[in-house]
Amino acid sequence: MTVWDRPEPPTRPVPLDRERIVAAAVALADEGGLEAVSVRKVAARLDAGPMRLYGYISTKQELFDLMMDEVQAEILLTEQPGDWREALGVLAHRTRQAALRHEWLADLLGSRPTLGPNGLAVTEATLAALDGLADVDTAMRAAETVSAYCTGAIRREVANLRAERATGQSEHDWQRASGPHVMRMLATGRFPALTKAVHDGADVDAEASFSTGLDWVLDAVAAGLTRPPA
Repeated sequence: MTVWDRPEPPTRPVPLDRERIVAAAVALADEGGLEAVSVRKVAARLDAGPMRLYGYISTKQELFDLMMDEVQAEILLTEQPGDWREALGVLAHRTRQAALRHEWLADLLGSRPTLGPNGLAVTEATLAALDGLADVDTAMRAAETVSAYCTGAIRREVANLRAERATGQSEHDWQRASGPHVMRMLATGRFPALTKAVHDGADVDAEASFSTGLDWVLDAVAAGLTRPPA
């Protein structure tokens, strides 16, 4: 039985429900990451005893599942886009934006099946956009491919943001600091392709990089959807 199937306990003298518990947990995670979330800390924020919370959640992982589902409400489409490519693109960008607002989401993306109502609605919107374009197995692989790209790109971007805060260096600061070492290594002639990329490559921001990669993935998905069955 999942946490969504299990009924909440009766109301007690101190008002408490899963909605308040999840809101407190999300606030803690927004402030300090998943490591800042514990049953004890959530209970303290709600002025309740920790044992009270176990009537509503059985494990910390259940709390994470509820938190993720809460944030996935921010990803849901308010209206259905015109075609599958636009729909998957909008969902991908909304997922990235949600992860930038709640960086801890990057740690949970792809880690467990999303079984809550909002997570299932996001999955439904994804598969509905692909419905009728190919057989169900091809549509599933297409959805998984886009999801895998988004998860990887978002995790990398969030990791870079965390590194900047931890070191106090922006990406440009880090590049300047590491520049002499990199130039010495490139001067050896052992890395010709990397040398060309460093000297000739354009400086692209994270949003533009995400959008470009997503377009390439969607191009590949489009080719897969139109490929004749083997």
